[in-house]
Amino acid sequence: MNYILFDGDVRNALLPFTYTRPVADIRIGILTIREKWEKHLGLTTTTITEEYLEEKYPMVEMKENILINASFCPTNSLVDKVKSLSKNEAIFKGDDVIAFYTSESQEEVNFDDYKQIEFDEEVIQVKNTWDIFSLNFEAIKQDFDFLTEGRKSQPIPEGTRYINKENIFIEEGVEITFATLNASSGPIYIGKDAVILENSAVKGPFAMCEHAVLKMGAKIYGGTTLGPYCKVGGEVSNSVLFGYSSKGHDGYLGNSVLGEWCNLGADTNNSNLKNNYAEVKLWNYEIGRFAKTGLQFCGLMMGDHSKSGINTMFNTGTVVGVSANIFGSGFTRNFVPSFSWGGASGFTEYKTNKVFEVAEVVMKRRDIIFDDKEKNILENVFEETKKYRNY
Repeated sequence: MNYILFDGDVRNALLPFTYTRPVADIRIGILTIREKWEKHLGLTTTTITEEYLEEKYPMVEMKENILINASFCPTNSLVDKVKSLSKNEAIFKGDDVIAFYTSESQEEVNFDDYKQIEFDEEVIQVKNTWDIFSLNFEAIKQDFDFLTEGRKSQPIPEGTRYINKENIFIEEGVEITFATLNASSGPIYIGKDAVILENSAVKGPFAMCEHAVLKMGAKIYGGTTLGPYCKVGGEVSNSVLFGYSSKGHDGYLGNSVLGEWCNLGADTNNSNLKNNYAEVKLWNYEIGRFAKTGLQFCGLMMGDHSKSGINTMFNTGTVVGVSANIFGSGFTRNFVPSFSWGGASGFTEYKTNKVFEVAEVVMKRRDIIFDDKEKNILENVFEETKKYRNY
C-alpha cells in the first residue's frame, strides 16, 4: 500500500511555517508528523503540497493509495484503522477527514459515495500555529511512550541529579555534565549525541533531538522541544524549535515556536502574557488581520531563516515570517512580514541575494548544502509575501 500525506485546509492557518514545508514536516512532540506516521506504518510516505514545494517534497502515486490528513498525529488505534481501509472507505473525525482510500483509476473523490468511519478517540490535530506549543506537552508524552517501548535507556551519567528515573530516556552518545533532570511532571527524552552542559536545569515533559545542545546554566520548563542540532541557553518554557535553530544565550523564550535556521541574539526576550492579562491575538494570514487565539499565554511564532540581534524585544503574540532580520531597540511590530530587515524604527525589504548569502554560510556550518531546491522555495515565498511588505 502507498501512503500519501496531504496538507489539507489547515495549511494557511499554519503559516509562516508551511511557507517552507508541508504540514507533515512540522515538529510537535519529539518527532515531525511525517516521522510519526512513517515509524507507526513502517513505511515511507510522500506528499501532496504546494506546487513550489514539490521538488523537495515529491508525491508518488501508485495503483492503490491511502491519503492521510497530515494535521492529525497517529495513535496505535488510528494507525490500525488506516491500515485496514479498503476501497470507498474513509475515516472522519467530526467534519474532518483523517484518511481515505483511492485507486489510480479513480477520476474523483466524492465522500458521499464512501463508507464513512467515525474515529471517536482522542487524537492530536495541529490546526493552528499555537497548537504546536499548546499541544506539545501531550505530544511529547505520546512520542516518548512510542519511541521507548521495549527499549532500555543508556545509564544516567554520574553527577547528574534526577527525579523519576523511569521517566528519563537517554540515547547513545549523550553527554550530561552536572545537570538536573526533573521528570516528575512528564518524561524527558535526550536524543543521540545530544549535550547538556553544567548546571542546566530541565523539567519534563522535555525532548532534545539528536546533536542538540543545552548551554551552561540553561533553565528549561515543561512542554519544550529542541529539534536536531538546536543550541539553547537562558530560560525556555513550553516552546518548540523545529531544528538547526539557536537561542544560545541568556534571555526568555516562552509559549513560542521557531522554525529551522533561526537565531536569537544574546538577551533576546519575548513576552508571552499581556499586561492586562487579556486574550492574545495573532496575525492571521488567511484573513489578513489579527485574530483571537483563545489563549492568555502566547509568545513568538518565527518562520525559517529569521534572525534577531542582541537585546531584541518581541511583544506578546508576535508573528515573524521567513527570512526576516530584526534588530534595534524598542518593541518591534507584532507582525513582521517575510524578507524584512529592520526593527522598531522601521523596515526595508531584505533582498534575496543577501538572504541566499547568509543561508549558504549558515547551512554549510551543519554540512548541508543550500541548493537550487532551497533557493526556489525561498524565491517563491519572497514573491508570495510581497503584498505584506507595505512599510
